[in-house]
Amino acid sequence: MNEQLNTKEAKKISKNGEKLPEVYIDDILMSLKYYVDEQESHIHIIQPDVCASCTDKGCLYFCPVGAYKEQADGQVQIAPQSCIECGSCRVMCPHNNITWKLPRGGFGVAYKFG
Repeated sequence: MNEQLNTKEAKKISKNGEKLPEVYIDDILMSLKYYVDEQESHIHIIQPDVCASCTDKGCLYFCPVGAYKEQADGQVQIAPQSCIECGSCRVMCPHNNITWKLPRGGFGVAYKFG
């Protein structure tokens, strides 16, 4: 009996027919090594007042690790030491109010392969 798999079920099966292991983003994030540059941050908010007046505050939702937090006064604060360098914040900010550059050599996230 050959039944059609729905999309959700199909994503759990590899090309050779074996069932794929469950993968959780928290497990992946825990396997990363962070080399924090305490002297020079690779990410900045250009004009804090723009963030305070922003009604969407998309950065709070698009960052997969939650590196952006809204303060009581409406300002947005960044925790650059938790940034995984995906760049989603600079792409999704409707005001282009975030500068992002690759960390200096020797700093940033060390991704593991395999």
